[in-house]
Amino acid sequence: MNNRKVDLRTLIRRNRRRVSATWCLVLVENFLLASIPLFIGFTIDGLQEGNIDDLISLFVVLMLLTLISVARRVYDTRVYGAMKVVLGLEVDSLNHALPLSVRSARLDMSRELVDFLEHQVPQLITSMTQIIVSLVVLTSFGGDLALSALGVTVVMLLLYSCFHRTFYRLNQALNAQVERQVSLLERSSRFYLSLPKHLSLLRRWEVKQSDTEAVLYGLIFAAISVFIVGNLWLAARLDGLTVGTIFSIVTYSWEYIGAALILPEALQGFTRLNEITARINNSQNVLQ
Repeated sequence: MNNRKVDLRTLIRRNRRRVSATWCLVLVENFLLASIPLFIGFTIDGLQEGNIDDLISLFVVLMLLTLISVARRVYDTRVYGAMKVVLGLEVDSLNHALPLSVRSARLDMSRELVDFLEHQVPQLITSMTQIIVSLVVLTSFGGDLALSALGVTVVMLLLYSCFHRTFYRLNQALNAQVERQVSLLERSSRFYLSLPKHLSLLRRWEVKQSDTEAVLYGLIFAAISVFIVGNLWLAARLDGLTVGTIFSIVTYSWEYIGAALILPEALQGFTRLNEITARINNSQNVLQ
């Protein structure tokens, strides 16, 4: 047991059938979700012509989306809950020789691996699905619209790459401080100043993380602003646009941005998990 490595790849491999099932549900859910703005655009044009067929199709898609979304969430809770139990026991076994404070902190940290699979990976699937659908739709209206979308995505990823090392270092410092918490609570009656200092250090690293995120996302939203204005300008130059087409272009441009924003968020979460897995799998990685 102690020679077994704990990481995302191992976790997925051991639970590949259950994880694959929930990810397939996520994929179907998101293809339906991504198609809704297009159905709305068709419905607008259809209603203007007195035709309700597209309205009925939209209703059917929305009901199907609702059923799949509910079923997926019910299934997810049971699958990932069971994974947390097994993972927690293994992490404690790997770190059984370490101080109680460190074991407690790493047990909590290990749950973030399952949380990543349960929450951030579906968001990432949502992002990639929406990006693909949006690019296809935007390309059908005009190649320049899709090229500008790809351009802003590259800019966002390049911006995150400049902050990757900083996020890893800040997570490393924060996690090391969290590992001291239980031992400091045990000694707080004898060393009154230990706990206030500990809480102040936690706040310090959390503030630095928040400030770094604020700078990164400020730069990203500046790039987004240029993209939105640019796509509206490009759309205005297209010939033969209907109200429904304009709605679809604006909606898919905005939803593309929402989807692309998940990429740096997922990368940031993956950076944190890299630090956590390195810490969990190294029983000597304890700062005094």
